[in-house]
Amino acid sequence: MTPKRSYRADDYWNRPVPGFGDAGARICLIGLAPGAHGANRTGRPFTGDGAGDFMYPLLHRAGLASQAEAVHRQDGLELNDLYITNAVKCVPPENQPKGSEFENCRIYLQNELDCLDKLRVLITLGTGAHRSLLHLLKSRRLIERLADFPFGHGACFALPDGRRLLGCYHTSRYNVQTGRIDKEMFLDILGKAMKLASGADSS
Repeated sequence: MTPKRSYRADDYWNRPVPGFGDAGARICLIGLAPGAHGANRTGRPFTGDGAGDFMYPLLHRAGLASQAEAVHRQDGLELNDLYITNAVKCVPPENQPKGSEFENCRIYLQNELDCLDKLRVLITLGTGAHRSLLHLLKSRRLIERLADFPFGHGACFALPDGRRLLGCYHTSRYNVQTGRIDKEMFLDILGKAMKLASGADSS
């Protein structure tokens, strides 16, 4: 995809945005796609946009991030027991990925998850990321029907391979401003994920 003219500044990443975090992470947070002027600019998921401005202070508060600010790739931020990525790796037109984009990027998500050999909990941010992950799990014959794992904020499912799937509303600026998600709701999801990662049943 050719970037829009407004995305072509020399300081924009403008390439597929890889995930990042702790290689030994037990928790993986999967978002939708890079923001046009966030991750597409900085080259790191949820860095330099409203969703990240909301998310990273809370990750820091939960002990999953080394600092509360995420400004650019060399800002010193490190994740602890957490890996962050997106279902779609390039900024989509109008911030709305097409089915083909989810499908084309699924192999890259699969490769990332395969590298996390201690992974125990998958957090999906929003319906798009949730469904894309389910399609991936179905393609690998880990689940049979997507309908058995409906998205919902706080919905938790035990997967056949022993991992847990945990749904969370996206931390987009719109969702935060409308009250669809707030700090306590997100911290509650993180707390559940950390308990599940440690082997406790948080249900």
